[in-house]
Amino acid sequence: MKKLFLGLGLVAGTFAFAQTSPSFGLKAGLNISSISDDGYEDSKSKAGFYGGVFMNAPLSEQFSIQPEVLYSQLGSKVTRRYTGTVLGNTIDYREDAKLNLDYITVPIMFQFKATPQFYLEAGPEFGFLVSAKAKDINTTVVNGSTTNQNTNSSEDIKDNYSSFNMGAGLGLGFNFTPNFGINARYVAGFTDINKKNDGSNGTTSTNNDNNKNRNNTFQVGLSYKF
Repeated sequence: MKKLFLGLGLVAGTFAFAQTSPSFGLKAGLNISSISDDGYEDSKSKAGFYGGVFMNAPLSEQFSIQPEVLYSQLGSKVTRRYTGTVLGNTIDYREDAKLNLDYITVPIMFQFKATPQFYLEAGPEFGFLVSAKAKDINTTVVNGSTTNQNTNSSEDIKDNYSSFNMGAGLGLGFNFTPNFGINARYVAGFTDINKKNDGSNGTTSTNNDNNKNRNNTFQVGLSYKF
């Protein structure tokens, strides 16, 4: 909770740097997220949604600072497939697993306006885990016909993951009008998403104790300034 207040405090503190009145807006778009492959070698990217609010405070004619508060769906998916022949029958077994990590993120982007419409941006992003769930779908196909499909309901695994995430974003954007624009950004994670157990409570964590896994996200979306 203290980290959340810290992130919001940084957002509020940007008012002090503004040279002119800041503008406010909404933004939303698509996340293509993945997890670094230390212990997740067979993981693939997963699509998700992000959306929230932002404030753009000009620091000069070419520079501005833009803090945001977003709801962001991250995670990854894994597909494993096994094919073989048993008693003359071709068996195709497929497992689809999806890890859904939802965060409240607070990016603080420093923007450079290369032209009146086009800008570059970079800055830190602070994330606070809201939920973590895993879902599995197991499918068995015999001689081309599906004989069994088992879907496990979403399992809450939030206790296995760190509540805080930090990364750095690098992106660009183009404003079609003073109010409407498009933005693309890549956010590279710095912190390990796994919660480590020091053994103080008498238990041992089995969640990739020797690995460090980080969120990585490509975002593209639209923004609207009031």
